[in-house]
Amino acid sequence: MAIEAVVYLVNLSNGTITKETLPEAVYRKYPGGSALATYLLFKHCAKGVDPLGPENVLVMAVSPLAGLAISGQSRMTAAARSPLTGGIGDSQCGGFFPAEMKAAGADAIIFLGRAASPVYLWLKDGMAELRPAEHLWGKVTGDVDEALKAELGDAKVEVAQIGPAGEKQVRFAAIMNMANRANGRTGLGAVMGSKNLKAVAVRGTRARKPVDPDSFRDLARRFRELEEATGIAHFGKYGTAGVVAQQNYKGGLPTYNYNSGSFGESAAQLSGERLHDEFLKERDTCFACGIRCKRVVEIPGKVDAKYGGPEYETIATFGSYCGVDDMDAICVANELCNKYGMDTISCGATIAWALEAGEKGLLSADDGVALEFGNADTMLKLTEQIALRAGALGNLLAEGSARAAASLGPAAEGLTITVKGLEAPAHMPQHKRSMGLIYAVNPFGADHQSSEHDTALRAKPGTIFRNRLEELGISDILALTDLSPAKVRFTYLTQLFYSALDTYNLCQFVFGASWQLYGPSETVELIRAATGWDVTLDEVMKVGERRLNLMRAFNAREGLDRTHDALPKKFFQPLAGGPTDGVALTEAEMEQAKQQYYELAGWDPATGTPTQAKLAELEIDWVLV
Repeated sequence: MAIEAVVYLVNLSNGTITKETLPEAVYRKYPGGSALATYLLFKHCAKGVDPLGPENVLVMAVSPLAGLAISGQSRMTAAARSPLTGGIGDSQCGGFFPAEMKAAGADAIIFLGRAASPVYLWLKDGMAELRPAEHLWGKVTGDVDEALKAELGDAKVEVAQIGPAGEKQVRFAAIMNMANRANGRTGLGAVMGSKNLKAVAVRGTRARKPVDPDSFRDLARRFRELEEATGIAHFGKYGTAGVVAQQNYKGGLPTYNYNSGSFGESAAQLSGERLHDEFLKERDTCFACGIRCKRVVEIPGKVDAKYGGPEYETIATFGSYCGVDDMDAICVANELCNKYGMDTISCGATIAWALEAGEKGLLSADDGVALEFGNADTMLKLTEQIALRAGALGNLLAEGSARAAASLGPAAEGLTITVKGLEAPAHMPQHKRSMGLIYAVNPFGADHQSSEHDTALRAKPGTIFRNRLEELGISDILALTDLSPAKVRFTYLTQLFYSALDTYNLCQFVFGASWQLYGPSETVELIRAATGWDVTLDEVMKVGERRLNLMRAFNAREGLDRTHDALPKKFFQPLAGGPTDGVALTEAEMEQAKQQYYELAGWDPATGTPTQAKLAELEIDWVLV
């Protein structure tokens, strides 16, 4: 039986919904997630549209693996032209929505135009309709989630939605599901708000089954064996927050808006161990996942458990970035972001920028807020002001730190930590050099989930972690600060693999090239068992390469080139304090690394864009027409 993709085209301007099917030959080339979403953007989104105008197109896409009874498959990609970067906007989410969307009969949903008044899409078992959402407009995510489940009469309905921040088109607004899982990066919640699209509610009763159930069951049965071999249970227990102490110890915990890599003894207040021991109510999970890494925090009178709990990035951006060591306040900030619908990374980093700009006399608040590091009250107040675009400062910061800084001048711009307008996450390129390269060349800006980290290269020969790297052709043992041609090659090859994971919509905390539960060979096994396609690892890598080149081609169409592959000035300034005191990137090493990267990728080194020969090799030279 052919594996085809069912795509819904929802025209919000005239209220029509049509359905089309992509043949297997097309679906195998763009097998879901990021590749399928970018492919559909090229087909439906014209060049040069206003990211917050009705002509922009929003795509939600899952993969043929979604909804299968195995860990790590319940992921959904959202894509559009980003209101933060002007290039490709791409973001992944987990939870139960992706599996439910697949069960409801959709592999992708394309949203065109703009509704005259707020609406939501209701999709159940292949039947789709637009419904009024004026009664939901202005409500926070937890309330909308409950309201739609009651309205539709089914507690198993899953809802992807925007909160007030998306309605007000905060440029880093997120698309939320379960009121605590986010398509957080690149501002796609703002795109959804610009379309008057409040929510997408899905429900499916069709159980997902693999094409080869015996092979599938064999892979699923290896969970316990691999759990022990990889130590993934530790990750499940402490979540991403478990790396706070290690990052601080090594000098890689961004502090005071990336001025330092160490938060000193204050980092102990923010550790994953403390979060687990003192704040954790329970561990949540995504559909069919046995790792259960999602934090659920409850603080009576302060934090409602339905809004989840902070991950590492959230703890760092609202904590050490801002000089705040108050875990209670960080948990509240996490709730505010999930309630109002904002990316915690961009929000926390934008506030950290504002605090430094305030301390340097470049920015002042209009209501007496003290713009200073270490002030938890200020951090929380600014979070809420941004979400509601309240006051002149809240409205300014809702534009993101790059735009806010540009309005103040070069001195303020020198304090930003953005790449292509997207705020950097909490993995420091001064400490892990490949991060600098990947932040620069990644199509949608600074992202820590677009390649394997330098720490993987410390794996000893003969271990499962080293064996997985060797499957990708990587055998080097290199220092964290190395940025030799071998490190560039490691960065590029793991980027291709992670690009494929974002296409097959597999969780990178479950599938990966090093410490994760499943490695490259198991990834191939899963795709084969799920689809019946006789894929090889080479084909998987080619899928990742095709997706990456599609994204770069989209950026080129929108005027982004090598000049946009630039790191912020702050990364080239010496850090202060801790193990990385005095450490900085150099312009020369980064330029050399980028040149080597472009050559590996087959891109024009002068422009950083894919050559016609590379596009033809990947069978995507149609993008040039």
